[in-house]
Amino acid sequence: MLSSRLLQSCRHIPSVLASSRYSSFPQTMEKPVETSIRSKLTQSLAPCHLEVHNESHMHAVPPGSETHFKVVVVSEAFNGKPLIQRHRLVNDLLKEELAGSVHALSIQAKTPEQWQEK
Repeated sequence: MLSSRLLQSCRHIPSVLASSRYSSFPQTMEKPVETSIRSKLTQSLAPCHLEVHNESHMHAVPPGSETHFKVVVVSEAFNGKPLIQRHRLVNDLLKEELAGSVHALSIQAKTPEQWQEK
């Protein structure tokens, strides 16, 4: 459940959920790994801003692969945590994907205040 403080602090930050603009997938194709990543991060971190980019097309993998991802996560859950703890948290949430088909994961994990400064 989201606290009112979390909702208030995140209201002013635009939310972008799972951008596939860099993906080689047509919009109509299923993207189970991307969907799973988006779902787990959303449910566990209640992000103010979330981007999930499938960057597999930039690598020597078959078309339609879901092997290389970049995530940008902005969440109050990161307040007071050093960057290494934020990355460990995201990696732990996505351990099934990382043990499976995901070969590479780039993470940007920021607090709402850090996101506003950019």
